[in-house]
Amino acid sequence: MIIREANIEDIKQIQIVRNSVIENTLSDPNLVSDKDCEEFILVRGKGWVCEIDQEIVGFAIADLKENNIWALFLDPRFERKGIGQKLHKTMLEWYFAQTKDKVWLGTAFDTRAEKFYRTAGWKEVGTHGPKEIKFEMTYNEWISNSKN
Repeated sequence: MIIREANIEDIKQIQIVRNSVIENTLSDPNLVSDKDCEEFILVRGKGWVCEIDQEIVGFAIADLKENNIWALFLDPRFERKGIGQKLHKTMLEWYFAQTKDKVWLGTAFDTRAEKFYRTAGWKEVGTHGPKEIKFEMTYNEWISNSKN
């Protein structure tokens, strides 16, 4: 298992992973274009991928412009192996090395992702649109949680 920074050549596989998920699916796969991915990993923030046997099986992308976690997704075949936790840790370590501003994300209600973020120490602060919970993480909460 290799966690590394994402690059433009990874975008096709990132899109395959994004569209393979069972929860938090896109209503239209065309809503997130290759150009969107490129902008988020090269201009707005940074992304990471997890590779197993030269196949991208998960990815995470942080957005510094909006202080947001834009994406954290795994191919369902590779869930429950600690990959999400490693991507999450790598992404937040980088994020809080860039800024001490709190970071937020939205995820669908009653999903494994909701439970994942709660367990990781994210605080529910309301809703993000009609179908998502909004979570936030401060620098101090991250430091406190990452020591556990």
